[in-house]
Amino acid sequence: MTDEIKSANRYRWAVWGSMVLAYMVVFFHRLAAGVVRADITEAFDLSPSAFGNMASAYFYAYMVMQIPVGMMADSLGARMTVSIGMLLAGTGSVVFGMAPTPFWLLAGRFMVGIGVSTVFVSILKVQSQWFKEREFGTMSGLTSFVGNMGGVLAQAPLALLVGIFSWRASFVTIGIGTLLIALLCWTVIRNKPEDKGYPPVSEQSGAGKVAPLPLIQSLKISASNWRLWPVFVFFGCYSGVYLAFSGTWGTPYLQDVYHMTVGQASSIVSYAVYGTILGGFSAGAISDKLGLRKTPLIAMNLVATAVWLTIVILWKGMPPVMALRPLFFLAGFSATSYVISWAIIKEINHPQSTGVAIALVNTGAFLGSALITTFMGKVLENLSHLPPQARFTSALWICLGATVLGLVCSFLFPETRCRNTYNRP
Repeated sequence: MTDEIKSANRYRWAVWGSMVLAYMVVFFHRLAAGVVRADITEAFDLSPSAFGNMASAYFYAYMVMQIPVGMMADSLGARMTVSIGMLLAGTGSVVFGMAPTPFWLLAGRFMVGIGVSTVFVSILKVQSQWFKEREFGTMSGLTSFVGNMGGVLAQAPLALLVGIFSWRASFVTIGIGTLLIALLCWTVIRNKPEDKGYPPVSEQSGAGKVAPLPLIQSLKISASNWRLWPVFVFFGCYSGVYLAFSGTWGTPYLQDVYHMTVGQASSIVSYAVYGTILGGFSAGAISDKLGLRKTPLIAMNLVATAVWLTIVILWKGMPPVMALRPLFFLAGFSATSYVISWAIIKEINHPQSTGVAIALVNTGAFLGSALITTFMGKVLENLSHLPPQARFTSALWICLGATVLGLVCSFLFPETRCRNTYNRP
């Protein structure tokens, strides 16, 4: 191995490290709203419905940016795309923290959603250029693992920070930190090794690689494939339930029903994030080892359904406190069956339109997150005359219903056996 290649191998970790810091910001903002619910609703006299709409602004912004971000990463490059995104996300966080009215609160949240939507696609783009093909799966799992740590920071550590200072000071500080990450990304990231004067990373001459189709043609091919739409609905249900609960309503649920402090509640909700970290890291690996997609995915979906049946029906929305941590952990772990669905999307679609197909299904994920978050807020508002347990049990029926719908959809998936089946009968 030449000194030049050794230097390139070292530098790629600096590139990846800068990107993964940005990815932690993505997960932080995705799950932060629930922790500051009490402070924000008191400051702006927000109803549960209005708070749900505000929290959902992140998901709507992320949803509409899925395909445009792919185009930006291809045309502007990952370095420019993620640097602009972090600049916008940092500004949005500062606006959120300094918001004088609910409008500016919503605007800040929306800006953050637009900004952080640039990161995931950019990471995949950079990984494909700086890491070998046989390293891609491992790096994707490692990226998911580290990124989800941002979700952990959005629970008990954020509650501690808010308790010491205030929610406004916390989000302004986080915004300033995000702006520094934007500067770091611009300084360190290079789109490919050649931009730094290194030789390109390549394990093959190019044979077997396929060029992507034009965007409109890819959209037509993907949208006309009926097998994609059950995955679209499934992803919206499972990602939506996880993000709506762990990111917005989980902490308020424990505060109101169990009379916990925000620190206690967010610490318990963190177990859902821990489950997601482990599940995201292992679900795809288990599927690859078994050589199956549908079977392990359905097994995880059955666990998710059992968890929500236990919470909503068996214990009527109020499980014993000692059962909360394992239940939340299992809810987070089983929700990551959507990681396997990424592989299914790749394997049921035209090989030259895989990126667009994944972007299309990701749109469903954040549409589901926005709708479930909003609907739960509306239910809580409409039932405000009832005791907290009754209110939240009714809202959690949405989580159970969406989980069952996702389970039904998963039975419609084909078993690809880890190979592309697009041209197979």
